[in-house]
Amino acid sequence: MSQTESLLSALPGNPLEGLRRADALWRAYREQSLSVPDVVQTCSDPLEQADWDVIICGGTLGIMLGAALAQQGWRVAVIERGTLRGRDQEWNISRHELQTLVELDLLTPSELEQAIATEYNPARIGFHKGVELWVEDVLNIGVDPVFLLDTLKAKFLSADGTLLEQTAFERAIVHSNGISLPTSTPSHSPLTTRLLLDAMGHFSPISRQARQGKPPDAVCMVVGTCATGFPANDTGDLFYSFTPTQEYRQSFWEAFPARDGRTTYLFTYVDAHPDRPSLENLFDDYWRLLPEYQQVELADLDIKRALFGFFPCYRQSPLRSRWNRILPIGDSSGSQSPLSFGGFGAMIRHLKRLTTGIHAALETDRLDRQALSLLQPYQPSLTVTWLFQQAMSVRVGQSVPPEQINTLLSGVFQEMNQLGDPVLKPFLQDVVQFPALLQTLAQVAISQPLLGLQVIPQVGLPALLEWMLHFGNLGLYAGLHPIGQTVIKPLSQSLSPVQRYYIDRWLEAWQYGSGNDYRD
Repeated sequence: MSQTESLLSALPGNPLEGLRRADALWRAYREQSLSVPDVVQTCSDPLEQADWDVIICGGTLGIMLGAALAQQGWRVAVIERGTLRGRDQEWNISRHELQTLVELDLLTPSELEQAIATEYNPARIGFHKGVELWVEDVLNIGVDPVFLLDTLKAKFLSADGTLLEQTAFERAIVHSNGISLPTSTPSHSPLTTRLLLDAMGHFSPISRQARQGKPPDAVCMVVGTCATGFPANDTGDLFYSFTPTQEYRQSFWEAFPARDGRTTYLFTYVDAHPDRPSLENLFDDYWRLLPEYQQVELADLDIKRALFGFFPCYRQSPLRSRWNRILPIGDSSGSQSPLSFGGFGAMIRHLKRLTTGIHAALETDRLDRQALSLLQPYQPSLTVTWLFQQAMSVRVGQSVPPEQINTLLSGVFQEMNQLGDPVLKPFLQDVVQFPALLQTLAQVAISQPLLGLQVIPQVGLPALLEWMLHFGNLGLYAGLHPIGQTVIKPLSQSLSPVQRYYIDRWLEAWQYGSGNDYRD
């Protein structure tokens, strides 16, 4: 019996079985044997009526948007295949990002404080044989998902929202004036809505059908645990490595205090090549390396829960729907960068923008696919991160010096640290801005001119040329954003609501696409 089998089989809830289910899905991705769902069909006949304005499929993160829309007076239903309840493991985020929930009246200031389960400082960034630096107030807040979702659920229901638990999404039929969702219960008529929001996550059948079986361009594999028994440590790690590149992958670590112990993650950036390891194999590496990483013996740990998953990422993101009246949101749309795990942080970042945009789309009846695509626009701040992801991954069979990735990251972060928090902190929170990136590249070119040249054979010239295009667009959006806010936005107030819908979406695209939505 392997160490992973031995340790996970002893935990409550049988996480070993869940791990092997996740591995079966990961193997299907690697072998490209996953069938393409056929869950969305079209019908020329109109609906007699739409019972709701919005139906959200996937309640765990969809309830945030559902509560915000319900409070604006829209008829909203959320369907969840199980019971809508948060997990026991905290969601990590920065404190200022959480203010969005207060600004949207989803939480009061006191409820926000209750939702915060843990807070720590400082956090470390470090690389094998390279730089080690510390930052304050970055992703150092642990939110209690159970309290948060219970509170949001109560707000949603008090705003006359409809929650349908134990109701799995099966299929959607797109009509000219709405969408019907047939249910498996013969006594229940189909659910009908003007707009369907897909919040079912990375493995949403709607998104998989829209992508037509295209394999992911990159994958972030993650395993970890929450446990007690570690030496006393009130600090965290945001991005840390202490080993060279091995077996065509570089191991990175994240750690932080939790309510009931300490959470540690091992993660790595890979592609979906058939020879990539399983999550169970990655867990074997985790157990082997954890004692050195945290200066602790495995026998001294009391493991509370196991954490694992893989997150597929696609260059063609955010995903634009192939159908009218369907909008993917959150991880279903791929609105996170390939450097992050997605989920909570990405949803919070776009929550206000999506709430405002969907409200306007419903109000003006702009629910065709072209109009809805403006709610998931091209974002140069997102696409430029693909080169960074490639620089931290190694293709199977590729020859890369074992210390190249650590040396590159160490050099880049050293320069970012010298440029200060305005450069370093947004990047650590998955926000790339043109001035900060330009300054960093200039500093690296001056102080370490060979550093960038060494990575070109690793990522390839075509990827570099594509990145230069997105980098130029990042600069363009950075220039357009202030013009839009100071000139175009005031002029648009005299236009019709339909005209303002399109102009506001372009202004938001410039703001988020340049990273100017960031607040410190």
